[in-house]
Amino acid sequence: MKSFSLKPLYAAGLVIPFWMALGLLIVGSLYPGYSHFEQSMSILGAVDAPTHSLYPLFNNFPLGVLFILFGVGVYKTFPQSALGRLSGVLIMLHGLASFVTGDFSCDAGCSMDSPSTAQAVHHFGELVLPWSLVLAGAVWVWLGLRLEGFRGLAFFSMVLTLLALITIPMMAISAKNGIGFGLYQRVNYFTSAIWVAVFAVILLRRKA
Repeated sequence: MKSFSLKPLYAAGLVIPFWMALGLLIVGSLYPGYSHFEQSMSILGAVDAPTHSLYPLFNNFPLGVLFILFGVGVYKTFPQSALGRLSGVLIMLHGLASFVTGDFSCDAGCSMDSPSTAQAVHHFGELVLPWSLVLAGAVWVWLGLRLEGFRGLAFFSMVLTLLALITIPMMAISAKNGIGFGLYQRVNYFTSAIWVAVFAVILLRRKA
């Protein structure tokens, strides 16, 4: 694949946070009484949700495609760097996990009482989603300082990776006390999505 043909793959990464925000706003508006502050994103696709069928079509599946495309672009960009390619694989893994969480819905209200097999698979995918991008960002904290032209990405990765790491235990705490889980989940997810978009901008500028 020639280098110029990678630009559409980079552009896929740039689209991600905008698509994510638009999808959540549209589907959330179709769920009566839904709270972006209190409720998880998974509830929008739960088996009893009025948006059960719409949510994966607006969110999980298209985002999965976008993450995989961008991950392929990153992988192809750094053929001489094992860590660079690893970051691409982790981004692709995130895309695959997005498909899993969309295909396997959580139970009614995403209740943790006697979860079904589908919900168990869903929650495994939800575990992969944040950690795959946190690890990809951590790779660039180290690698960005060693590759010419990526020093800014290294410092940006450090800040956003720390923010994403901070929100993971906060998500766990809020899930137990029932306060603010939706907010912390969105901060975590959008932090990583913004990191991907900034990474995409840097790659696009280098090819310009």
